[in-house]
Amino acid sequence: MSLWIKICGLTSREAIEAAIDAGADAIGFVFAPSKRQVTAQRASALIDAMTMSVPRIAVMQHPTQTQLDEVWRVFRPDVLQTDAEDLHMLKIPAGLAVLPVYRAGRAPAAPLPQQLLFEGPVSGTGITADWNAAAELATKTRLILAGGLNAANVAEAVRSVRPFGVDVSSGVESAPGIKDAGRIVEFVRAARAAQNGAGQ
Repeated sequence: MSLWIKICGLTSREAIEAAIDAGADAIGFVFAPSKRQVTAQRASALIDAMTMSVPRIAVMQHPTQTQLDEVWRVFRPDVLQTDAEDLHMLKIPAGLAVLPVYRAGRAPAAPLPQQLLFEGPVSGTGITADWNAAAELATKTRLILAGGLNAANVAEAVRSVRPFGVDVSSGVESAPGIKDAGRIVEFVRAARAAQNGAGQ
């Protein structure tokens, strides 16, 4: 099975095109407070008239129902990514898939979902998540590893955790919130090479 790769925190059409051209399997738009935050209107404008070959993920954190409804109405994402505990308090629109976020240092609730994203304690900081905890969870569910990944360490992360997928944001930036096409390509190449080396 091919390693699933998501490029997150996209804020420009050039970055979207770079992620897709590099072979990313999904692209993420951040609607939570962040240097990479976009509005539903901005995200919609970024993808306007583009042919999307990959899922668009709306990255939120503790959204209100009103915020979620606006993102759904205006942007129409394929997937909602938010902390697992948020999902119990939201009415998820029909047709919107969910990717629950589990954070290092917090005991995961049982039963585990079929797929989850494992993140550090705080999103968007570039701090590496707990790979040991992630590796244990990866034996029980399809785990997407996020937090502090970049082209220099993603190979070690893939070998150590053996995740279903990896998610990168700040690790492919030239400055906070500014994606670098060259770094995106390097990350995808390093992740794919590591997967092949790990025999996944």
